Amino acid sequence: MKNKFIFLSAILFLFSLFSFSCSSAIYDIAYPTLNDGKYDSEFPYRNCSQQLEEINKSVKLISCIAFYESYIFDISSNIKLNDLNENVMLNRSADRTFFESTESGTATVIYYGKGYTALLTCSHIIDFPDTVVSYFTTELGNTTDIVQSISIKTKQKNYLPEAPTVGEFEIILNDRQLDAAIIGLKTNSEEAKHLPVLRYPLGAAKELEWGSFVYIFGYPLNYKMVSKAIVSNPKRDRKGSFLLDAVFNRGFSGGIVLAVRDGVPNFEVVGMVRSVPAEFQSSLVPEKLKDNLNYNPRIPYTGQFFVERRMTINYGITTVVSIEAILEFIESNEDLLEARRIFIKEELGSEKINFPK
Repeated sequence: MKNKFIFLSAILFLFSLFSFSCSSAIYDIAYPTLNDGKYDSEFPYRNCSQQLEEINKSVKLISCIAFYESYIFDISSNIKLNDLNENVMLNRSADRTFFESTESGTATVIYYGKGYTALLTCSHIIDFPDTVVSYFTTELGNTTDIVQSISIKTKQKNYLPEAPTVGEFEIILNDRQLDAAIIGLKTNSEEAKHLPVLRYPLGAAKELEWGSFVYIFGYPLNYKMVSKAIVSNPKRDRKGSFLLDAVFNRGFSGGIVLAVRDGVPNFEVVGMVRSVPAEFQSSLVPEKLKDNLNYNPRIPYTGQFFVERRMTINYGITTVVSIEAILEFIESNEDLLEARRIFIKEELGSEKINFPK
């Protein structure tokens, strides 16, 4: 009996030792050492919901509306671009219409000081053309120099739906080529509580590798969301831009991208979501009814038709503006910012910020 007890004890000891060894081996395979100083390429091994919620508080929805007045000409008028002036538009146009162009996207709060809040976003969200000119085409589809219509922007409204009491924001900096912009608005200390500055450090997009794991924050289709993605084609250019496999929807533009270095919650800002490949198709649509009313589908439509360009998104390929390019953009406009008493360099990315020299 005693020998049997000793035998069973030995078996249990060996089984425990074997189980511990297997667990250690499995852990080492599943979670290789995180202290390598590189950005992680594996899914986070622990909960980080609290940090994600904190980051989300600095991510805001922005909406813009541009109002246009459009003058339409007959081809027989033979109006050329150089002929256009106020008198010609008023007296020689065949018709005059009004329309609106809207855009919404994401912005991230990056600065607060001296009663002013600044946010980072994409240029294409807030940048509407002042004038749009269209020309008549021949039967073969060739464009002529005869003006068909001219549309002039009469005003633009920019606002944050989440902070309606602070009023409209203004465009401080805008770089169309980079597709980056800084917007801002006056806020008191109480209003600023609803627009907390992102306090996580800035990273280095050039250190991202194939398969690096990132989080994206934004407002696809006006819904506040956090998503995950994998980096592809890192260091696409000298400024460190890269691609993501994120499922991108309209409204995600301007969303902040954060990578993880040596495990969560070590988040670092590495870029801003810019755009995805898309295709455009032209469709005939009826004129818009006032007060968001809809046409009765059982009654034949007899009004005017308009051409509308509709975008079809090719999902799965998302381009990102690197944090290096964003910092260079801010650095090159430092004098303009400081002239307005906006000192983004002193606050953006906390103490770990390293601006290019």
